[in-house]
Amino acid sequence: MTAQKYCYSLLALSAVGGFAALIAAGQNPPSIHVSVEMVQLDVAVTDRKGAYISGLKPSDFVVSEDGIVQNMAMFAEGDNAPRRLVEIAAGDMGAAPAGSSSVATTIAPNPPPQQAQLAAPSGSANAGANDELLTGASVFILFDTSNYMYRGFVFAQDAISNFVRSLQGADRIAFYSYSRNLFRAASLTTDRTQVLRGVRTTVAGDNAALYDAILLTLRDAQHFTGRRVIVVFSNGPDNASIAPPEDIEELVQSEGVAIYMISTRQAEMEPLSTKAFERIATSTGGESFFAKNWTEEQQAFSAIREDLAHLYSLYYYPEQNPNRGWRALTVKLKGPGMNKYRIRARSGYRPLPVRPNTEGTAAEGN
Repeated sequence: MTAQKYCYSLLALSAVGGFAALIAAGQNPPSIHVSVEMVQLDVAVTDRKGAYISGLKPSDFVVSEDGIVQNMAMFAEGDNAPRRLVEIAAGDMGAAPAGSSSVATTIAPNPPPQQAQLAAPSGSANAGANDELLTGASVFILFDTSNYMYRGFVFAQDAISNFVRSLQGADRIAFYSYSRNLFRAASLTTDRTQVLRGVRTTVAGDNAALYDAILLTLRDAQHFTGRRVIVVFSNGPDNASIAPPEDIEELVQSEGVAIYMISTRQAEMEPLSTKAFERIATSTGGESFFAKNWTEEQQAFSAIREDLAHLYSLYYYPEQNPNRGWRALTVKLKGPGMNKYRIRARSGYRPLPVRPNTEGTAAEGN
């Protein structure tokens, strides 16, 4: 990605919070700090038929960042709260076969001292966060209420409502609708009734500004830790956004947010939209679905629910890396027979600046 596009990404996100207003007023912008706190990487593992593989251990995974192998610090499967690897190793020690080794025995339980005092950037997990905040997922649902949606509006509401009811456990849900503007019908909550009320009160609008809506949703997601996903239900191409999809794609990856796209046949008939939707979903570790009818919409939502329930969360403190630009991520499985499984995760990230502070100091972590 060019430097010009990266500058646009920063300005696009900060303008939502008022950073651009300082520049326009002739004031000196606050200093920007880069942090390297704990990275959370959500990973799906399936066989060739798409069935999820459960019961894997931290020692089964190898995470590399720019080719540098990372030492995992915490690990979780599904909706379980993350555990430090030293705790997992201690619990498994009695059952471990003679002569076996565990990656956990080589990993420090605490962050490096120089990192512990830095503010946590968006898209990272705070090692001191309450386990409840790292359990389950924060699910932001974006519902296309543009003029593309007129014909299937009620059916789409039904599919979304069923999806909301199906999410169990500690999952938190927010429901937003968008056309040219974003409407926050229900803030992030565990109260399903509040979310369903928001779904039923949505009304149709005009043109669709999907990428702008994702940008604003990312700003809200910054304030939460743990697994965060955006589920988009779209019935047509974006025809009103200012932000281009390429910049949105990089920002979403850098924030550590997975995008799941459910779109209809109308969007599938738009080649540019199809490629953009698929690229954004794949690069962030999510998936894209094209549903031609209500039944396929339901199936797509069911697939997303199953995916969220089977993800592995891998946490690590990045090893020393002089690269402050784009960092490529790779996840592999090691051990006999592991190469037959398929892995889905975000493809990289750019270390994000700590949010600007008008006092000139680093903001507190989200």
